[in-house]
Amino acid sequence: MTDCTVRTLVDALDSRYPRDWAESWDRVGLVLGEFDAPVTRVLCVVDCVPETVEQALDAGADLIVAHHPLFLKPVSSIAPDTFKGALVHRLIRAGVALYTAHTNADVANPGVSDALAARLELTGLRPLAPAEGAAAGGGRGLGRIGTLPAPMTLARFARFAAGRLPVTAAGVRAAGDPDRLIGTVAVCGGAGDSFLAVAARSGADAYLCADLRHHPVSEHLAAGGPALLDVAHWASERPWLDDVAAWLRADHGVEVLVSDLDTDPWTVHANRDDLEIRP
Repeated sequence: MTDCTVRTLVDALDSRYPRDWAESWDRVGLVLGEFDAPVTRVLCVVDCVPETVEQALDAGADLIVAHHPLFLKPVSSIAPDTFKGALVHRLIRAGVALYTAHTNADVANPGVSDALAARLELTGLRPLAPAEGAAAGGGRGLGRIGTLPAPMTLARFARFAAGRLPVTAAGVRAAGDPDRLIGTVAVCGGAGDSFLAVAARSGADAYLCADLRHHPVSEHLAAGGPALLDVAHWASERPWLDDVAAWLRADHGVEVLVSDLDTDPWTVHANRDDLEIRP
């Protein structure tokens, strides 16, 4: 039996992922919940959406630890006939607290990109964009750069990544010469196109992240940048949940479940079966 309360775990999470490490626009920390309420079971999720809220209630969780904020922009109402308001009312009625660690977990060491890099078996990790301000030092920063156990072509690395990351309809797509040899890889959990220029200067052979767009990718490749791999946003951040869960179990003696519900909005990927697509 555990003596953990919401306050106990909020304090622990705030210590591991300090709120002042988050970007100024971000909204992290406790979203709702009674500080003195006991916690025996936690559910870790990427997104707080109706499906994961129902999963938490079905599992008897007392606390949800989410990566993405439920509230990122100000709202004037949490009425139950609004999407987010309905979730808030559902959680409060069920006595389930909600906590968010977002960009403060991205920049942490270990953090979101470390878990992604581990799935790809990268070693010798260093930050892609070293942290500044309150989070500076300690190997912290956004993204990671590391080395594969053995070089492989871009085409093979794309298949390797697809086999190591959580499965989604979107899968993995790559941009660049399929025969390019990949040894050093930069990664960033979540949307990563703001770091294309950083990846180009890093000396990496390939850069893997989510939410890449047509024109930035085209211009990046035309300028001689590293090959690019675009993966589903949810798939790039889901590995971090395992790290958080293992830490909570080991240090705080609570039961922790990890949600494998795919909350990526893309649900269908199709191509003609008779096509072999190569440049």
